Amino acid sequence: MKEILGKAKTIRELLGGAKYSIDYYQREYRWQPKQMTELVEDLTAKFLESHEAGDERGAVEHYGHYFLGSIVISDRDGQKFIIDGQQRLTSLTLLLIYLHRELSDDEEKKQLADLVFSQKYGKRSFNLDVPDRTPCMEALYTGQAFDTNDQPESVGNILARFEDIEEQFPDEAKGAALPYFADWLIENVHLVEITAYSDEDAYTIFETMNDRGLSLTPTDMLKGYLLANITDADARNLASKLWRERVAECQALGKEEDADAIKAWLRSQHARKIRERKRDARPEDFDLIGTEFHRWIRDREGLLGLAKSADFARFIQRDFKFYTGQYLRARTAGAELVAGLEAIHFNAQHKFTLQYPVLLAPLLPDDSEAEILQKLRIVSTFLDILITRRLWNWRSIDYSTMQYAMFTVIRDIRGKSAADTAAVLGQRLADDEETFARNDRFALHGMNGRVIHRLLARMTDYVETRSGLASRYAEYMAQGKKRYEIEHVWANHPERQKDEFAHPSDFAAARNRIGGLLLLPKSFNASYGDLPYEDKLPHYFGQNLLARSLHPNCYENNPGFLRFIDETGLPFKPMTAFHATEMEDRSQLYLRLAEHIWNPDRLTETAAT
Repeated sequence: MKEILGKAKTIRELLGGAKYSIDYYQREYRWQPKQMTELVEDLTAKFLESHEAGDERGAVEHYGHYFLGSIVISDRDGQKFIIDGQQRLTSLTLLLIYLHRELSDDEEKKQLADLVFSQKYGKRSFNLDVPDRTPCMEALYTGQAFDTNDQPESVGNILARFEDIEEQFPDEAKGAALPYFADWLIENVHLVEITAYSDEDAYTIFETMNDRGLSLTPTDMLKGYLLANITDADARNLASKLWRERVAECQALGKEEDADAIKAWLRSQHARKIRERKRDARPEDFDLIGTEFHRWIRDREGLLGLAKSADFARFIQRDFKFYTGQYLRARTAGAELVAGLEAIHFNAQHKFTLQYPVLLAPLLPDDSEAEILQKLRIVSTFLDILITRRLWNWRSIDYSTMQYAMFTVIRDIRGKSAADTAAVLGQRLADDEETFARNDRFALHGMNGRVIHRLLARMTDYVETRSGLASRYAEYMAQGKKRYEIEHVWANHPERQKDEFAHPSDFAAARNRIGGLLLLPKSFNASYGDLPYEDKLPHYFGQNLLARSLHPNCYENNPGFLRFIDETGLPFKPMTAFHATEMEDRSQLYLRLAEHIWNPDRLTETAAT
């Protein structure tokens, strides 16, 4: 009988020249945006703690290291089967594919390719060898489109999580820094590979790690510390019951939501400093709360007013209860549209996880329900405008880029009234240089397809609801066979407009401008997308109101839409032909529409209600 082996390995050692299989009874790949976003944020943040522009490439060897946990392997006569860890290995493989696609140097690409697949007799096989995922992985590796219809759950999640990486990977780690990050990832990130030589031993290890040997979480340790300092038995029992019930509510939302709720609460109310953005800078309140909030509270009990038993009881019965309750409210609004809090949902769809501590910042336990809702609306509206402006200007909203700005927002609105919160945030938007007008060439490109989809859904829904129609936003954002897709008003035929564009690349750039895009059912694109504009126009009249607005008949017997135009002054007009002039006019219309939807005046209007 062979012994059980555990060995720490770098990503290169783990995936280089290795091939891992997954048994048919293993669960699907089920990571959600939250897990992928956290992985990208954690890895890039750790890398950026060490990296500075101008470093020699060899300096990466001395950058900080990162431990990514363990995986459990069953070795069956030399063939490795993953018992525990396929979620992380799949996600790492997606990150490696992303880096391979983004790097330009052939040698740098090759070292990543060797960790993604092996090649024999001209045939490529992926190192994470799961046959029903191979076509999808091949499409991602080669940059080809892949239809998820009638595919297993894992395939849809793999494609969606790859898009998450594209959206969330921070600008600071791109460009000249990207080869350094790739080196760091494969050489300085470690996992422990635990290998057993029978399935029975492998599953015993897996069960021991996940059941009998489960260690206390930071939430558990914080609970123990706080309760131990409540000397009154009745108060301690009441606090314990409240804690247990609230943690269960959080965990019903998802794994580690209890910890996320506590982090959002503590950052929103108590973070006074954040790590400076330079090499070897010390982690401060904001950072430490994110990694070890249980220790952070214990080390700062004096600053938090935790001196006697009643203080610890209050900390749970008032503060913990109130702020985690509001976190749950915000998370629920993030997951689904809630009347009055729609902006929270829109921000969550952009995967802007930093919004939750910002939302909690102005709230006070003594606020009335009306005041709480008013503050949540003001802050979420501010974030909605800020995020959309940045995206319109092709700026990143990833965690690394935005955390310092969000820390300063939290600091500046903490505990403020609704009117003062609106004034502070309104001034920030007034000082913001990234307005819609600053980029009148906003367009679709290879990386912002999902962003454009969301913005078109918002714009389409706004025109319809302001014209008296029912909201269809959820329909425009739904997935599946009836999903909506971005429709180009101009089909991809540069020869049709060669009199206006000297080169196909000029036509392609103009074709992708925001004014030449609509959101229409996938079936429409399949049936009519390739037709000349004049032939598509009658079919647009049967679609959503933003598409119908191109047709002359939309301006007849349509009082709700005509009233909307009159009230807003937006330059809607029919277009029987669509040439370069119409593209410019339509793009200006969309820009004006965006300024109307994401108008900073909404903050003061909300504060006044």
